[in-house]
Amino acid sequence: MIKKGGGNKKPTSSRSSGGKTSKFSKPKPAMAKRSQKPKKANVAKDVTKDIEQKAVVNKPKAKSDNIRLNKYIANSGACSRRDADIYIQSGNVKVNGQVIIEMGYQVKPGDVVNFDGVIVIPEKKEYILLNKPKNFTTAGEEENELRNVLELVKGASKYKLHPVGRMDKNTTGLLLFTNDTDLIRKFSLSTQKSFKIYHVSLDKNLKYEDLEKMSGGVSLGEHKLWIDEISYIDNEPKTEIGLKIKTSNVKVVRSIFEKFSYDVLRVDRVAFAGLTKKNLPRGIWRPLTEQEIINLRNL
Repeated sequence: MIKKGGGNKKPTSSRSSGGKTSKFSKPKPAMAKRSQKPKKANVAKDVTKDIEQKAVVNKPKAKSDNIRLNKYIANSGACSRRDADIYIQSGNVKVNGQVIIEMGYQVKPGDVVNFDGVIVIPEKKEYILLNKPKNFTTAGEEENELRNVLELVKGASKYKLHPVGRMDKNTTGLLLFTNDTDLIRKFSLSTQKSFKIYHVSLDKNLKYEDLEKMSGGVSLGEHKLWIDEISYIDNEPKTEIGLKIKTSNVKVVRSIFEKFSYDVLRVDRVAFAGLTKKNLPRGIWRPLTEQEIINLRNL
């Protein structure tokens, strides 16, 4: 029975014997806090601000047209950077009429550089690869019958090009020409680590035991030359040998085999510092590609 006067009292929760909550005490779902809801407008603003800040930090600096004085002189073809430093220290270089002895001096566009009494202007660097034939030499005119390799690249450039390294009249194959004095000096150093590959023809079969001895290095005078690879050429007689070494001195190639009593009939340079004879017939030259130039500079 319901007692009178009890209509104004709030119902109280009661549990059944099964422990279930009555309909009056049904729990309400938890409400998400407003503060946890992402503020889209503020997030977008923060992201935009972050991007703008990164753009300022990563903004590339304007490339300066200034160039170091020694490089300016070297680029003119007058001499190497190292030699240019000597001239600068000696007071033999003027910029706009003023003697400059400061190392690292920067030449600006429009400056007039006087090197040892002559005004110099940087040349465009050019690189020519020749597949040299026989009977041409890199040496000077020591004998009238010797023809200079410069004949073969005549007209290739309006600048004076120089061969990188020496090559005698009987040696054929790849020969690089350039007016880049820094590169010429770089490949003349004994510490240069780029590979050269030669095809060598001998007067008789190379004995396997001699090949094994050569592969361990060869003593030439007071120096020992390390050979990176030496092998017979596939499908060729045992007189045809492939040789991979770092030195660019062709005379050394002949000396290696002569030490073991072999006469060298022919030496052909088939690879030079990553450059090959592919699609380059004997006696023909071609300019290097931009990527090949970059590769040479990075060696």
